[in-house]
Amino acid sequence: MKISVITVCRNSAQTIRDTLASVRSQTHPQIEHILIDGASTDNTLDVIREFEHVTQCISEPDRGLYDAMNKGIQLATGAVVGILNADDFYADPNVLTKVAKVFEQQQKIAAVYGDLRYVHPRATNRTIRFWRSGPFDPKMFRYGWMPPHPTFFVRRKMYEAHGGYDTRLRSAADYELMLRFLYKFRIPVWYLPEVLVHMRTGGLSNRSLRNRWQANREDRNAWAMNGLQPAFYTLWLKPLRKIPQYLYRSET
Repeated sequence: MKISVITVCRNSAQTIRDTLASVRSQTHPQIEHILIDGASTDNTLDVIREFEHVTQCISEPDRGLYDAMNKGIQLATGAVVGILNADDFYADPNVLTKVAKVFEQQQKIAAVYGDLRYVHPRATNRTIRFWRSGPFDPKMFRYGWMPPHPTFFVRRKMYEAHGGYDTRLRSAADYELMLRFLYKFRIPVWYLPEVLVHMRTGGLSNRSLRNRWQANREDRNAWAMNGLQPAFYTLWLKPLRKIPQYLYRSET
């Protein structure tokens, strides 16, 4: 089973080497690694050229993060697609082997997700937060739940059937896509109960209170775009669910 890994980057020279090395070290034999670069002006492309495993690298202006992700999905030829951004790296060399095994053994499964470890942006062996996703239950979306997007692997035909990322959203298109796939269309999904990805802290939606407020508005739009109505507490619980993630640090 071929897995297409899509990495979106722009001026990511300081972090992308870890991303590329983690894909190169994977034990799974069939990997397609597609790089979508937003016309970087630093030496990101020089770093990418050091890694011969990269299948395709396109560098050109785009209309943002999610537009670049859609470009990568359109180029993907693998049966399964995963998104690994330039601040992220796989937790161990067997991640894609484990993911492929689930898809191969569970033929009706359309998506797989796991747990996520947030790490210090420089001291990446230091855990800041630990996102234990838990087994899937669609009604949990109404309680602010979502799977960690970097751990979300999907059969490519699901994108063909239900569409890609909605570029009208600046920070919540990943939430909207998972809400659409898992809650609206109820595609069958499997929880892999282990850390799949390490992600550096500093996400767009959490950099300031203003960004968090904007993200909350976009989360509400994500429901409306799909003709869905969240509970009055849904979108307030979503950021509050992050608090326990800091309490797991001593366990990881």
